[in-house]
Amino acid sequence: MEISYRDRLKLLGAVATVTGLHASGVMPVMDVIGSALAEDAKKTLRVTIVPEPPILNAAFNTAIMVQQISTKMLDGLLAYDKNLEPMPALATEWKVADDGLSISFKLRPDVKWHDGAPFTSADVKYSFEEVLKKHHPRGRATFANVTVVETPDPLTAIIKFSKASPYAMAALSASESPMLPKHLYEGSDPPTNKLGNAPIGTGPYKFVEWRRGSYMTLARNPDYWVKGKPEVESLIVRFVPDAGARAVAFETGELDIGGTTPITLADMDRIKSIPHLAVTIDGYAMCGAMYYFEFNMRDPQFKDLRVRQAVAHAINRDFVAKNIWFGYGSAATGPISQKLAKFYYPNVPKYPFDPKKAEALLDAAGYPRKAGGFRFRITHDPSPYSEQYRRFAEYFKQAMRVIGVDVDIQSSDGATFQRRIWTENVHQTGSYGLFTMSDPTIGVQRMYWSKNITKGVPYSNGSGYASPEMDALLEAGQNEVDVAKRREIFNKMQVLAMTDLSIIPIINVDHVTVYNKRVKGLTDDIEGVFGTYANISLT
Repeated sequence: MEISYRDRLKLLGAVATVTGLHASGVMPVMDVIGSALAEDAKKTLRVTIVPEPPILNAAFNTAIMVQQISTKMLDGLLAYDKNLEPMPALATEWKVADDGLSISFKLRPDVKWHDGAPFTSADVKYSFEEVLKKHHPRGRATFANVTVVETPDPLTAIIKFSKASPYAMAALSASESPMLPKHLYEGSDPPTNKLGNAPIGTGPYKFVEWRRGSYMTLARNPDYWVKGKPEVESLIVRFVPDAGARAVAFETGELDIGGTTPITLADMDRIKSIPHLAVTIDGYAMCGAMYYFEFNMRDPQFKDLRVRQAVAHAINRDFVAKNIWFGYGSAATGPISQKLAKFYYPNVPKYPFDPKKAEALLDAAGYPRKAGGFRFRITHDPSPYSEQYRRFAEYFKQAMRVIGVDVDIQSSDGATFQRRIWTENVHQTGSYGLFTMSDPTIGVQRMYWSKNITKGVPYSNGSGYASPEMDALLEAGQNEVDVAKRREIFNKMQVLAMTDLSIIPIINVDHVTVYNKRVKGLTDDIEGVFGTYANISLT
């Protein structure tokens, strides 16, 4: 644990005040220092987030590292229990209209923004109408049918929909739909507002400092609406680029929590054996984490379905799950996570590992092997956010070599990766982790909906895939209130997705959280590291 110069002076002062006690044998000086350090350790939670986030507000970027930090400062209207049922957060009561065209919320009274201003229904209206619907990567689909948010009084907000939107009730957590202060955003361009990097919210922690490339500090919000929470006084987020260094920091007690697999999976068994550390895959139930491979459908050679099918047949997804994800995942069969049993549909076109069939498809598509053995050359942009992602890119290069395709891996930092795929669209193929969430409209639609081809919005439709049939299915799924009919719509959507194959789903990912056993309450929250940490205590 690092001690600031000011805190060192406090400790020296404590030593000076007990010199007399030490002389009389009542209390040794080192015991005083040890007690002070122990007490300080109980007040400070030391976290790592991998990698360092580009922004701190999940309203504008839904990358996993952004969601992990945003929720500590910004609240949502609702929270969710372990059955994915809604619980109160900023809203204490809610009622969905029988026709599905409105949701009425009663807001918690006496909630303050971190700057002391009151939280009211005007903030809810602004957040939905001006931010989530327009700028949130998933919100463009999730809240597409929101027409207006009525505010009959400061503690009542009524969201009106042009069409029934049954999925909306599953998208109101802090990690998915944070509420923002109207008085600090109005009149600005929300995505570029400086508060994106220094949030002011209603959450359990206040932003203090961000030293890029090193650490971030948050402090306990004394006015948090849950009385007596959080117990932790300060939260220090350290950015440690090297997985080996992170492992050492956990071993030595310098780190308390790291989510979304903070160390290499190859090292996980050793970490499990260390007495003061624990490992869990809990806390990701709402995520539906998957790893996707994407074609840029603007590229002429990928307009031929046979080429896309050949690539799919050349990837051994079972091998990838076992040898790259070390069993912390399973081969995916479709665009919806197999863990989302309510919507997952297994009867889709499948592309079993078959390099010979892949070669035959490329021959038929008019791409014979040339001198040197290659048919053509492509680039591949892997997400830089995980060791597994980088290893998959290396595997992909070798798998494509077998069928005569030369791959140039475009390694880059996070900002460059996102710009190449979702702003410049210069990638030929890409791969990245994605949360498909607890409802297909929230997490999956954005990848396939042509209306979500949006430059500059990460994790939108980067492939450029556009299909009127797919759009019709997705929009029908948005609005259908009958559970059985809605499930059938998404069954058809999954079949079409695997037929058109703009994306090859690779792995259903089991993310891992490593934590010090002195941390209590982490696994009580369904969202784990994506939760607020308000209920965490330290021993």
